[in-house]
Amino acid sequence: QVQLVDTGGGLVQAGASLTLSCAASGRTFSGVTMAWFRRAPGKERDFVAAIRWSGSSPSYADSVKGRFTISRDNAKNTVYLKMNSLKPEDTAVYYCAARTTPPTWLLYYTSAQYDCWGQGTQVTVSS
Repeated sequence: QVQLVDTGGGLVQAGASLTLSCAASGRTFSGVTMAWFRRAPGKERDFVAAIRWSGSSPSYADSVKGRFTISRDNAKNTVYLKMNSLKPEDTAVYYCAARTTPPTWLLYYTSAQYDCWGQGTQVTVSS
């Protein structure tokens, strides 16, 4: 059974940085697109970033472009989200996701296109 475990959230002040990690177990995620989504209070779960297994040409939501960086270490079955210059509006529960059904090499931007999810990690940014 596939499992994703999200860690790294916390409470920080505006302008600070955090790095989230998503560790996968149960199968290798080499070849599988992975992504981060977030859900702010009272809102839908929104796309944040996605990365192919090769790591090339990741994609970002406009709201985080230039501040967040998604990366992966396939040998460790781990995906990261480095978040810089955090803003109060970045406050949300962050979820990592994996697309395990073919085709798995494309980038996907909606939550319905991912079939495996982490439990989420809370990020709170104070002003």
